[in-house]
Amino acid sequence: MPHTRTRNPSPIPEVTWDSGLKEMNETWKGAVACLGVAIFFVMTIGIIYWQVVDQPSKNWILKGSFSGLIWDRRTHSLIIQTLTEDKTFVEIDVGNFPALEVSFVKNLCWLNKTEFCYTWDSIADLKISLESEYSPGTECYSIHWIPLHCQVDLKDCFSMDNISWYGGAGVRAQNWPINNVNIALQPFVVSNLRNNPTGFGSVLERYFLGSSGVALFIAQDIPVHISIDSRKHFCLQTHLSTELVPLQYMVCVGNNIKTVHQELLANADSGAKVERELRTFFNRLKRHKLEEGVISINEHSTTILSDMDHESFYGRKKSTLRHTRDLPRVKLLNISITLSPYTSVDTRQFQTSLQEGREDYWLSLPSKTDGYLVPLLTKWKGKFSVKLNITNHAAVNWFLDQVSSLQAKLGVEYITLEGGEGNPFTEQALEPPKTLAGDEYISLFAEIAAKIGNSSIITAGTRSNHLPLFVRMSPLQSDWSYSGIKGIIPSILHYSLLGYNFFIPDAVGGSLSSELVTDEELFIRWLQIATFLPVISFWTPPWMCGDRVLNLTRSYILKHQDSVVPLIIQYAEEWVSQGRPVFRPVWWISPDDPVTYTIDDEFLIGDEMLVAPVTERGEVQRDIYLPGSEYQWMDTNNGKVFDGGTLLENYSVPLEEVAVFQRRCS
Repeated sequence: MPHTRTRNPSPIPEVTWDSGLKEMNETWKGAVACLGVAIFFVMTIGIIYWQVVDQPSKNWILKGSFSGLIWDRRTHSLIIQTLTEDKTFVEIDVGNFPALEVSFVKNLCWLNKTEFCYTWDSIADLKISLESEYSPGTECYSIHWIPLHCQVDLKDCFSMDNISWYGGAGVRAQNWPINNVNIALQPFVVSNLRNNPTGFGSVLERYFLGSSGVALFIAQDIPVHISIDSRKHFCLQTHLSTELVPLQYMVCVGNNIKTVHQELLANADSGAKVERELRTFFNRLKRHKLEEGVISINEHSTTILSDMDHESFYGRKKSTLRHTRDLPRVKLLNISITLSPYTSVDTRQFQTSLQEGREDYWLSLPSKTDGYLVPLLTKWKGKFSVKLNITNHAAVNWFLDQVSSLQAKLGVEYITLEGGEGNPFTEQALEPPKTLAGDEYISLFAEIAAKIGNSSIITAGTRSNHLPLFVRMSPLQSDWSYSGIKGIIPSILHYSLLGYNFFIPDAVGGSLSSELVTDEELFIRWLQIATFLPVISFWTPPWMCGDRVLNLTRSYILKHQDSVVPLIIQYAEEWVSQGRPVFRPVWWISPDDPVTYTIDDEFLIGDEMLVAPVTERGEVQRDIYLPGSEYQWMDTNNGKVFDGGTLLENYSVPLEEVAVFQRRCS
């Protein structure tokens, strides 16, 4: 919670009063004036009394089936209690406020009973979501603080009153529970206790468990500092920086300490957990009317699902009616799984291949002494791994059988194949066989993807633009540079010119940092570009940016479906028959016009539509060049028509609009 003073807006609404009287003598005017002053004085006293005395100190801001979240304005804390208020699970102090009391908070997400939104004095946004997709006796509250400017430190403290806490990190003088530990504020990372005796020890997880039946999970990918004040509280805090660093965690409550631990941690990295998270996310999409699309899961989650026992995946007995209604679970969802040609050396799959004498299934070299094959070791996502020998037909058929079996098991249509790039031979300064020299592996891997089906997605391509595949574009930074939003259009033109017209652009707002996008303007401008591409991809859920962005997202998705997709399909047929790219640079229409050669912030869909989005922060106008002096161009937003070969200077493009022009013959 930001350490800042909070406004106390006046509860008096603005009103007007028309008396309707045109004549009034001075005596009556004086009397009425005195009466008005007296009434105003009484009203003021009444309002002050309501604010200070009569207003309740607590209000429920979210309610689940058995628990709820309370805001206590006197202690400035969030409290999770049972609905009967006979048990308190946890009290969270959300900041050191000044003496002035914080106003009665109002939910800005009032249309959604499972979410709470509030802006704290233009310093930070608070968003809380109630997650109820667990067992009937467990409910979770996802709490997300988003700073609105850089110099904001967020701090939430968890009370130790009447609660024994466990977990977190080891310390030099270990206590059980951790209530008696004192740790100064420091980054929550593993340190060497010999060199740093006051730091956190070698076993550390972002998980705390409380005796009241409460569990705390801190977001993995966000830097956080933690302090522990003996017998009082432990605090999560962000560090002041030039970046907008959020504070994000989830608090779960259950019947008792054992049940909440077993429900949440014992199922970590389990197929059941992945299933549950998929259902939860799908339910959110459905709630926000965004359910038409594909949910993409990474390779780690795919592996967890694939390792589940087939019978347990679809046929295990359910103890509750709610679970019975959930069958057949993942098959109901439209998901894309992710696979790669890498296999970790610690897997049963690799060990079995060695036991069965199938070393040649992996890229290998013969031993200099005995001639037996030795698989080449490489690193993939932090693990020592081996890579599929793509020149071995038996290995390729085995891999395709694995993919086919997994598709049937999970009922999925879309598959992303990543990891084609990278050559273990050259990584170890070894001469690769001629069949795998250069980028041969990438092109051969694309051919495997094409055999799987035309719903396959690859992450790298060379000599494979003739194959019916989607290519996933490289991730971008969440900023306004050419490594971020400015790089989208140059990438579009590059991919399309080389024949890769069906690509999946990076997620709206960028995904390179793996953090949620907090810049609303960047999200909107990025969304406007993505609307005119084959696929709109998201990493940051639109509802995390507020109702304005959510509503815009819905409208742009509708525009993409109704107007853009038919146009892309039309010009895709032209690409197949005549080789013309779907997405074209401006010089395509005016190849002899030198002005068009360096335009990198506009693009054409065929020869019919010109898209000129804003890619500069804070701008609501831009220069737009309309090519082709023999044509006219109509602004689809306002119907204005302009001659081709014209530069429109400082053309108005409000934040919620994108400049799109339709070509007309003059």
